[in-house]
Amino acid sequence: MPDLEHSLHGHDLGHLRIVAELWGVELGAPDTRTALPQLVEQLSNPSLVEEIVETLPQEARAALNALQQKNSRILWGQFSRRFGDVREIGPGRRDRQRPDQNPTSPAEMLWYRALIARAFFDTARGTEEFAYIPDDLIPLIPGPKPSQHTAPLGRAATLTERADPIPADDQILDHACTLLAASRIERDSVQLPKNITAFLRQLLIVAGLLDSDGHPNINAVRAHLESPRGEALAQLAQAWLNSPTHNDLHLVPQLQAEGEWENDPLAARRFIVRLLDALPKDTWWSISAFIADVRQAHPDFQRPAGDYDSWYLRDTHSGEFLRGFEHWDDVDGALIRYLITGPLHWLGLIDLASPEDDAPSRGVMALRPSKWAAALFHGIPPEGIPAESAPIHIRSDGRVGVPLLVPRSARYQIARFCRWEKNTLHEYRYCLTPESLERARQQGLRIGHLLKLLNEHAAPVPPNITKALKRWAEYGTEARTVEMVVLRVNAPHILKMLQNSRAARFLGLALGPTAITVKPGAEEKVLAVLLELGYLGEIKPT
Repeated sequence: MPDLEHSLHGHDLGHLRIVAELWGVELGAPDTRTALPQLVEQLSNPSLVEEIVETLPQEARAALNALQQKNSRILWGQFSRRFGDVREIGPGRRDRQRPDQNPTSPAEMLWYRALIARAFFDTARGTEEFAYIPDDLIPLIPGPKPSQHTAPLGRAATLTERADPIPADDQILDHACTLLAASRIERDSVQLPKNITAFLRQLLIVAGLLDSDGHPNINAVRAHLESPRGEALAQLAQAWLNSPTHNDLHLVPQLQAEGEWENDPLAARRFIVRLLDALPKDTWWSISAFIADVRQAHPDFQRPAGDYDSWYLRDTHSGEFLRGFEHWDDVDGALIRYLITGPLHWLGLIDLASPEDDAPSRGVMALRPSKWAAALFHGIPPEGIPAESAPIHIRSDGRVGVPLLVPRSARYQIARFCRWEKNTLHEYRYCLTPESLERARQQGLRIGHLLKLLNEHAAPVPPNITKALKRWAEYGTEARTVEMVVLRVNAPHILKMLQNSRAARFLGLALGPTAITVKPGAEEKVLAVLLELGYLGEIKPT
């Protein structure tokens, strides 16, 4: 960084005198050429530097601390958003208004004390303007006080905000099983909670359970489904926490990413997780207060260059492009809320809470690290998760109920053999049909495999189901229902006349002396011939 002399070079004598006055030093030089080296020499006194820094207002000291924590320089746009700007004032107006005596921001407090300067530096992104501490002052400025780093962001939640707790659970394992089974049979629609499907699909890819085209990696899927629930949950949590490609920003529900631009999802995710890890472990915490403090203390947590203009993100409701720092809450704040109420909760790391049902403002408002958080953050299977030991329930009509704690590997296979039906809160529901059995056979599954699966996990298997499955394996489908159109007439002679007419080619199987089937789509033609024969007919919906 430039030193004091280069940083103050170009300022007029009036500015140098303001700096000297704020430092409490004499500056009697008649011009800037002689005043500048004289001022720099006096400002290089270590004791004086320490005294000036110690007497700074708290907000100015916080701005100086922020620079120290960033290798003594921060992009000017980032610095000014957080700590205010320095007003552009000409010498005459400055001397009349004395902004040094009435500063409007922490940045101005530091600027008129020459503790910061601004200049353009070359970076990997090109030439950019920075706020910086002059080089020769860097070793003289005392370090930040430890207490300024340890306080958690936000505040404890109120009783109203945490009235209705929503504990974290491990149900994402069951959703993963559903999605893996659907991918195996190439089923497009699945019954999953809102907003979780896109997240889970991407998570299963980064966890190595699906390939980039969404097809299951068979061996990895088998190992995942056969592992204990705690181990499987830790696997998914670690895959998300450490993935550089899982892009959370692209999954925020109200945002639509467009165009060619890049962000660093892993760095942003890890930063927010570190801030959350600093929160009290047994205390409910206000989500809105936490987000507000992140905006105040670390607004550029996912934008190292402070770039708020090149990311093309559209609000899906209004259609507006959200560019500029004024949309921080709509983009960066929305990402933090999504991470807390979405992935961190779904993966068992964060408990949530809402106001009571009759509160005026309903919605998730508080968070707390879950009882599993410490283990999951370190990839350790958490304790206390129930084992998968529930039985499958199969009825004599071929309907299959799979409770939540049936082994996931068993449900995965059942789902491949059956037609899927609507789930309940307590179980997944399926039905054995010839069509679903044929689909399973085409994928290489055998009825013997299904019978073994049912005998191991169902309690018990109805005898008629065993018999029907064995007969289907040998003979295929032995009974079918067929939809047809039936023509009924009032007398047998009318039907005989019709059978002897040119309408005969549209007729099918006779069902008695006054009823006959009609080929699909030929109803109007048959009625037209009846009319030619002198009989009026009509089509009645069933």
